[in-house]
Amino acid sequence: MKIIIRLLNYLQYILIRAAGIPFDLIPPARAYDIGCGVMKLFYPLFRERRRIAIDNILKAGITASLEQADRIARNSFGHLGGHICESFKTGQILSPDNWHSHVEIEMNEESRELIFEKLDQPLIILTGHLGSWEASAPILSLTRPMMAVARRMNNPFVERFMRKRHFRGAITVIDKNKGFTPSVLKQWKQSAAIMAIVMDQHAGSRTGLRVDFMGRPAGTHTSPARLHLSTGAPVLIGAVIRTAPFKYKLISGEPIRYKPSQNRDEDLKSLLELFNSQLEELIRSYPERYLWMHNRWRDANASKKRRSKQKNGG
Repeated sequence: MKIIIRLLNYLQYILIRAAGIPFDLIPPARAYDIGCGVMKLFYPLFRERRRIAIDNILKAGITASLEQADRIARNSFGHLGGHICESFKTGQILSPDNWHSHVEIEMNEESRELIFEKLDQPLIILTGHLGSWEASAPILSLTRPMMAVARRMNNPFVERFMRKRHFRGAITVIDKNKGFTPSVLKQWKQSAAIMAIVMDQHAGSRTGLRVDFMGRPAGTHTSPARLHLSTGAPVLIGAVIRTAPFKYKLISGEPIRYKPSQNRDEDLKSLLELFNSQLEELIRSYPERYLWMHNRWRDANASKKRRSKQKNGG
């Protein structure tokens, strides 16, 4: 069985490598437009994801118009395809010597110093599926060591291939299923790295708390708040926004330094609410650059209802 799985994994890897050949022929400056155009072309086919996106946009109060919500959703789909394609070309354009000319810094002085000058202390940067999130870690890794939390792929061949092509620079990828182990925390502190976490994915009751996000309760992972409370490392909520081909704007709110109380549960909830509110503010500023299609606000009881239905033979 292991041999069959290995052969299937290798076949998938070969197919991906083959698909990468025509992609490599695309000029870097055209990568975003082509990816964006393809996703917009196929937008009508993603019926369920399109429905989720439009519903999320309307319920978040971005617009009350169904027509406008559909337009925002279409542009969101296009941006997804465009920025992913461009992110795979980033390493061909940006380097430690020229990144300054490609990135505009839009934040207060304290936040800027934490990222670019105070290189002797670890830092937590939280973001969401906003802007060019796939390009943010490779860009920031040109300035200092990075640690990014991500789900490892089941296919080891594809995992190595994607990391080689995409995660360039001083980036350590942390398996989200293993979390912040003592060795990970030790490396983070010793290297004074940036810990980058995409924090807007759905969290179940075992790993998260339901707190308000965009006007509705959403299961939110507690790990960023727990990391901050246990280490005291400052937190920045930010995003990398694309402004032109391989031109980006790095934005961030004020640093968060939370003073804990005697009630850890309340501290976790308060921190998550603060994180979500700052991220929400950024999303509302760039709604067409957010990934509305993921089911962020799923019913907390949906899995229980599904298991109960299956148990009863429904």
